[in-house]
Amino acid sequence: MRRLLKVGLAAVLVGAGTAAAIWGWVQWRYAPQIFSDVSAVRERPVAIVFGAGVQPSGRLSPMLQDRMDTAIELYRAGKVRKLLVSGDNRFAHYDEPGRMYDYAVARGVPARDVARDYAGRRTYDTCYRAAAIFGVQSAVLVTQRFHLPRALFTCANTGVTAVGLTADRRIYWSNPYYQLRDALATWRAWLDVKILRPLPVLGPREEMGLEVRGWRLEIGGWSSNIQHQGEHNAAAYT
Repeated sequence: MRRLLKVGLAAVLVGAGTAAAIWGWVQWRYAPQIFSDVSAVRERPVAIVFGAGVQPSGRLSPMLQDRMDTAIELYRAGKVRKLLVSGDNRFAHYDEPGRMYDYAVARGVPARDVARDYAGRRTYDTCYRAAAIFGVQSAVLVTQRFHLPRALFTCANTGVTAVGLTADRRIYWSNPYYQLRDALATWRAWLDVKILRPLPVLGPREEMGLEVRGWRLEIGGWSSNIQHQGEHNAAAYT
């Protein structure tokens, strides 16, 4: 029994050390691609905005509101031509990208310049679908600072060359929790892009008026044919 406990403890320590090493490398590698000032960002075709929760009242969470305000500022400055708002819509009563779209349009962004990704359930799905479904090759990622290294790492390994713009416009009291969660999520992101390579919900191609590689895309080192993924995924887009 004592030997099993020692083996278990050793496995936990090795796992924690590996996760910490991956998190540290991702932080270091992608720090130069993170900006906090809109004026420092070079023009790119699209800004990808990651969902961060909608309240029961329909209001965006504070984090998500700050992400949207930052993306709208990018658009108004002429740094991007389109916004891709990505979030969860698995349930009929919860439409994260729809609320993000409404928020942008209500603040003067033309509806034609806002695309909704209804199956951005997590960072990996958003990045993968940006390339595979929406044809995005180059983007500005808009989210909070703690999330940007992982988001940049994930997008870089799923077909999107990107820089990040921080959306930290206030103090978030939940930040310590999110930072710890993100350290663990970085380990999962590494597993996803390097080993597991799971397919997110896919579906028909959606045009954003961007230049694209073509119908067959090379995603993170492996090929993905997306034209015919099965009609069972169509419900995710309604």
